[in-house]
Amino acid sequence: MKVFLAGIIQGSLTEPTIHRQDWREPVRESLRRHLPEARVYCHYSRHPNSITYELPEIRRTLREGLDRAAECDLLVAYLPSASMGTAIEMYLASEAGAAVVTISPMSANWVLRAYSDEILPDLEAFEQYCQSGQLRKLLRSGASS
Repeated sequence: MKVFLAGIIQGSLTEPTIHRQDWREPVRESLRRHLPEARVYCHYSRHPNSITYELPEIRRTLREGLDRAAECDLLVAYLPSASMGTAIEMYLASEAGAAVVTISPMSANWVLRAYSDEILPDLEAFEQYCQSGQLRKLLRSGASS
């Protein structure tokens, strides 16, 4: 089971800085506890200094992430606010038949509604979703309808 962690990195920030990435470990931990067979891929962990990349490396890194998103079985997206890159990853994963679970307060957002199988408001709700067996149920159902 391939799991892709997607989420806001730079978002709409205009300076060369990134949003907090402290959500990644709680999501990994929930998956370890409730979906131990998952092989979790985190593009940010692979490229923690990507904010410093120049254009050729930006394009290669972006392409690599998009390819991995399109090949996953489950994409977990963390979006406290909008992210163009995460939106593309969600679209590609969904179109390829992966389940997409989004953690975001933006439940009215059209992209999230169109390409998420489940939208949860926060990390606590994600943990409860996993613990209740709903994630496994989603994965068994085939998702992305």
